[in-house]
Amino acid sequence: MELRHLRYFVILAEELHFGRAAERLHIAQPPLSQQIRQLEGELGFELFHRTKRNVQLTEAGQVFLCEVQQIFRQLQQATQVGRQTSRGEFGQLVVGFVSSATYNILPTILRSFRSCVPGVSLELHELTTDQQLEWLREGRMDVGFVRPPVDENRFSWEIIFQESLMVALPEAHLLANESDVCLTSLANEPFILFPRILAPGLYDLIISLCQQAGFSPNVAQEAIQMQTIVSLVAAEMGVAIVPASLQNMQRTGVVYKSVQESTSKVGIAMIWRKNETSLTVQKLVEIVRQVANQL
Repeated sequence: MELRHLRYFVILAEELHFGRAAERLHIAQPPLSQQIRQLEGELGFELFHRTKRNVQLTEAGQVFLCEVQQIFRQLQQATQVGRQTSRGEFGQLVVGFVSSATYNILPTILRSFRSCVPGVSLELHELTTDQQLEWLREGRMDVGFVRPPVDENRFSWEIIFQESLMVALPEAHLLANESDVCLTSLANEPFILFPRILAPGLYDLIISLCQQAGFSPNVAQEAIQMQTIVSLVAAEMGVAIVPASLQNMQRTGVVYKSVQESTSKVGIAMIWRKNETSLTVQKLVEIVRQVANQL
């Protein structure tokens, strides 16, 4: 049994007239009649009652028609899914991100991706940079958004967003009313910082800025997530140097001040495996690049 036999059957069942069905199929009537007879022979039952005046489906033919129509619907869906997959527009991606990315570029990326590729489901995980590298090595994740740099040759990565650093102060702090802050004035302050292993690039930049201002920060408390760091600042546990986009968090009890000294910008990088063959991953990479270029 071939697919064309089923197609012939469906057209004849719709027309209930061999001449009109043959015309729709662009074949002569005798070959159509022969193909239907051949199909009935393979099935072992009659599909149509034939008289000189009309053609009617048998009871078995009516049931068979419903099943065949379902097959064609499934085939159409399978074809569509196959085409979407071939364009990277269907499937699932596991995506990791550092917490601070949710306050800058990540929401825009997610909106654009969902709009452009609604057939791909995203499984999102909030992870530190070192955790994302581990997940990528183990094949547990497809694309990550991390704090650069990344020193492993097995990964491809590129910076997609850059921003300045700011000082986060408790709102009752003596410097809270200043328009900007000189880092030297923070030399005796307790600092809240994350462990270096979580994001070495950002950590080293913060330490370097303090050392250029003439002191090494007194780290009174460590925290893993940026939200926690800001919350501890609000609790007057210390001060922190954070990416500027943390202002979007709008945490009560914290004020953000620009740094008087010239500072390097910090970035968010997109990262994925160099040997990645998934068209869906390539589609995400393409969309992220478009978003980054528009900022």
